[in-house]
Amino acid sequence: MSTAYPSGGPLDGGVFGLDDDTPVYAMSVAAQLSGMHPQTLRQYDRLGLVSPGRSTGRNRLYSLRDIARLREVQQLSADGVNLAGIQRILDLQRQLFDVRRRLDQVQGERNSTALVVWRPPSERRTR
Repeated sequence: MSTAYPSGGPLDGGVFGLDDDTPVYAMSVAAQLSGMHPQTLRQYDRLGLVSPGRSTGRNRLYSLRDIARLREVQQLSADGVNLAGIQRILDLQRQLFDVRRRLDQVQGERNSTALVVWRPPSERRTR
């Protein structure tokens, strides 16, 4: 259900060296791209559903990943899920992503053909 871009999204590296997590969109642009009112974006920020970056002037700046998350929140809300439920779903998705990443890491280590040599520290004998 997530619409967030995987690694290699449209801004990945690109001409400007930006990625999907780089906060570049002002609130008005993010509101337009997500189809929401700016006040809704402020509320979601206060609730912690989407946490945009901040400019030096403390203005909210949204990344592509933030905008995808806003769209996901909007879809869940349209499906009848309340804001507390949406927060729980997003938290569980984040935990699942972390567990999968860790599992991939462990499987990679287990399947590694690297040879690890361990030599115990030599004991010095003093007379």
